Amino acid sequence: MMELHPNLDPAKLALELSGKHLIDGVFCAAASGRNFDVVNPATGKKIGEAADGNVEDVDRAVKAAVTAQRAWGKVNARDRGKILSDAARKLSDHAEELALLVALESGKALRTESRPEGNATADVFNFFAGLASELKGETVPLKSTALTYTVREPVGVVAAIIPWNAPMLLMAFKIAPALVAGNAVVVKSAEETPLAVLRVIQILNAFLPPGLLSIVSGDGPGCGGPLVAHPAVRKVTFTGSVETGKIIYRAAAEKIINVTLELGGKSAMIVMADADLEQAVEGAVSGMRFTRQGQSCTAASRMLVHASLHDVFVEKLKARVNALKMGDPLDEKTDIGTVISRPQYAKILSYIASGKAEKGAVAHICAAMPTDSKLAEGLFIQPVIFTGVPTTSRLIREEIFGPVTCVIPFSDVEEAIRIANDSDFGLAATVWTKDLKIALNAANTLEAGLVQINQNQVAGPNISYGGVKLSGVGKELSLESMLEHFTHKKTVIVNLE
Repeated sequence: MMELHPNLDPAKLALELSGKHLIDGVFCAAASGRNFDVVNPATGKKIGEAADGNVEDVDRAVKAAVTAQRAWGKVNARDRGKILSDAARKLSDHAEELALLVALESGKALRTESRPEGNATADVFNFFAGLASELKGETVPLKSTALTYTVREPVGVVAAIIPWNAPMLLMAFKIAPALVAGNAVVVKSAEETPLAVLRVIQILNAFLPPGLLSIVSGDGPGCGGPLVAHPAVRKVTFTGSVETGKIIYRAAAEKIINVTLELGGKSAMIVMADADLEQAVEGAVSGMRFTRQGQSCTAASRMLVHASLHDVFVEKLKARVNALKMGDPLDEKTDIGTVISRPQYAKILSYIASGKAEKGAVAHICAAMPTDSKLAEGLFIQPVIFTGVPTTSRLIREEIFGPVTCVIPFSDVEEAIRIANDSDFGLAATVWTKDLKIALNAANTLEAGLVQINQNQVAGPNISYGGVKLSGVGKELSLESMLEHFTHKKTVIVNLE
């Protein structure tokens, strides 16, 4: 492919990428000839198109992947790592370009959300590139007259189905370890955000053999379904809704193949009576992902605060969120962008209306709506902090995926843990306290895949990430996840007698 240079005009780049898959190393139109619109959620205006993929496109991509993987799997693991390391440096060169493009198509604020995602995407590739030498087996002391050892081998072709809320970064979580481990990957992008990830795949293809990494766009039934069902796909990794995750799980079960599912969350943030209040409030702002309009599976949408701190915590949190500026995602002064789409916008507003109708509930509306007339059709929603909501409420039981959180008082540690664990989800949780014993006891009893103490950071490389219960199956972002999900172990026994 030709040498690529950063394009800092996201509108122009969006048009250049429009209407294309990238299959077998080249851009191509959908087999059907159909495209669908890509819309800027901050203005409601069309910025480009995406190829509307179907079973024919999927079949081409998978067949190319099968051929490419046979050779790639034989490449020395360290050499694969070096190639990915070179690609990571190129992604770093394009980080600002990618940030601008994902801000344009997703509505995520450039400074607070999209730029950090662009930088972190390259970092994930760097991390896994450095782990290539760890793709090794074991010797097993079976008996003195036999040499027994294991080797790690790639699974083959991996299907990676990615979401829209952090599309580049969450795609990197999947394709970086899969490629380093010797697999080929076919990505299915989210309908709402197909362009920035297409650009990432284009950049990576400048370093990889044709066919090893392809990307198709389209909807779930027409494109995602055929990809999961394709007989040559031997692994599926998916991030998205519980409902779609169940469909994928059932389809994969028909083929008896391995699946990684990173699904929903209803994360609990527990603020003990002795917590540093200022620190906890800052943690609540970042943990709820208000700057991403709450569109995060780890969002702290249930804030359990000791009764003695409840009222002052709510006031301080309101003041802090009110200080955030909502506006044009591409404006450096903007803290909060938009939600992703009209259906998501309507869904969030329906939850807010439901909460307001709850007896005793109080909706604290925060942050000012943008006043720029160019943003009049934008999908902006003011953050809402609910108090007085019963724990049986939909707002506390169901994942909203929007800027809505509930603050719930508790009287003692046992009650806090009970409320936190009373959920169908188990992705993440945080505990805020100065007492190490309380912190460790809470960490040991909370039903969550990731528990943080006195911080609320996003997942990153070398942090095993994944949930329990309806939050999913399997882990990402660690050496162990690469080995367990993207290789299989072969045992070899050599009789020396």
